[in-house]
Amino acid sequence: MAHINLLPWRIERRKQREREFFMQLGAAFVIALLCVGVWATVMNMRIDNQTARNSYLQGEIKQLDERIAKIKDLEKVRERLLARKQIIEQLQANRSQMVHLFDELVKTIPASARLGGLKQSGDSMTLEGVAQSNASVAEYMRNIESSPWMGHADLRKTENTHGDSRMPYTFGLDVALSRPKSDDQDPDKTPIMPAAASTSAAPAAKPPVPAAAPAAAPAKPATAAKPAAAQPAGGKA
Repeated sequence: MAHINLLPWRIERRKQREREFFMQLGAAFVIALLCVGVWATVMNMRIDNQTARNSYLQGEIKQLDERIAKIKDLEKVRERLLARKQIIEQLQANRSQMVHLFDELVKTIPASARLGGLKQSGDSMTLEGVAQSNASVAEYMRNIESSPWMGHADLRKTENTHGDSRMPYTFGLDVALSRPKSDDQDPDKTPIMPAAASTSAAPAAKPPVPAAAPAAAPAKPATAAKPAAAQPAGGKA
């Protein structure tokens, strides 16, 4: 006998499909929430990690800035020390320059000129003085340029003041200072002079030795004279 289902099976199947759909939708929503939660957790961890790295880098950068500031201070101190060292070396190298300059000023100035003042500024020197004529000033300039410690001389002024009957001309010179190359070798040559003096003094001490020989020489004729005196005595006997 055939079985006939008289129940509304289509409606039941539709409701079942709706229940399955909502269950799948709820499961997808829960899975989406879980995925969002995991993603948020991971991103928060990465943000915290990056924040910690940034804090570490900022601390290191601050320490490096402090070190750089100290290095800059040390460089400034080094530059000041080098500047002092250069000044000391320059003073050490030019310690005898003024002595030579005054010596050259005495040698170069002619008898018909006289200096009234001088001023040194670095590698230049200003001379003020009076002379009998312009020819005396020209001669003085030639003497200065031929000096090893002074270079080119520029005539700043020359005029006849009619103030002094002997030296009526006043002049002003700008002289460039120089350093001869031979002067750098003088410190090496000067220590040799005491050694040469000691060697020359050594032969002077030797002459007293032969002076003793003439003192002993007169003793020999005295001994030879005794036999000569003995012969007459023998003849008389």
